[in-house]
Amino acid sequence: MIIGPYINGSAVLIGGIVGALLSSRLPERIRTSMPLIFGAASMCMGIVLVVKVSHMPVMVLSVILGALLGELCYLEKGIGKLGSKARGLVEMFVSSGEQDKESQEQFLQSYVAIIVLFCASGTGIFGSMHEGMTGDTSVLIAKSFLDLFTAAIFATSLGFAVAVVAVPQLIIQLLLAYGAVFILPLTTPAMQADFSAVGGVLMFATGFRICGIKIFPVANMLPALVLAMPISSLWTSFF
Repeated sequence: MIIGPYINGSAVLIGGIVGALLSSRLPERIRTSMPLIFGAASMCMGIVLVVKVSHMPVMVLSVILGALLGELCYLEKGIGKLGSKARGLVEMFVSSGEQDKESQEQFLQSYVAIIVLFCASGTGIFGSMHEGMTGDTSVLIAKSFLDLFTAAIFATSLGFAVAVVAVPQLIIQLLLAYGAVFILPLTTPAMQADFSAVGGVLMFATGFRICGIKIFPVANMLPALVLAMPISSLWTSFF
């Protein structure tokens, strides 16, 4: 039974509501320091998955080719454009009487950023597919803890609109999880381990990005998840 996406969606919903209710009561030092903790946790989750790799060359080759493919297709830029199209929907939550043009534009920019963060993150996509293939909900549950507090922090400035992101996030993760169920019969334990390791690399890169240490183009690395199992299968066939 697929439960991870529901837990993750609930975390964003609850975090968004609680953060909006707290609003400016949350100290600035917490808003600044907590993303660093989120990033460190994401990197640790990535390390745990990477050490389980079955074929190290498969992981390296998948990440390199996947990132190269994503860069050639301008994948991250395309995802950003999709997020920008959501501005029309977001404007329903913004009252022009309460916010001037500059603050409204800042609101929309921030809201587009969290749509991409929650709905198109490497951790969410990998976690959903991982649960669909293995039944392991640990990745999405761990991500839910991060998203709960991240949504709360964003909602202190963006309001209840943050909670609405839970809807598209849930839909995307359910589609990925149930789609992965049909892939499961075609996989082997080694292929699943290599897939998990590639997902771990993306989670590690995401951690660097959240901490602000280095802005890895994580969205451009997403094709690596698609390439991981085919490359793993070919590797075991020839080596």
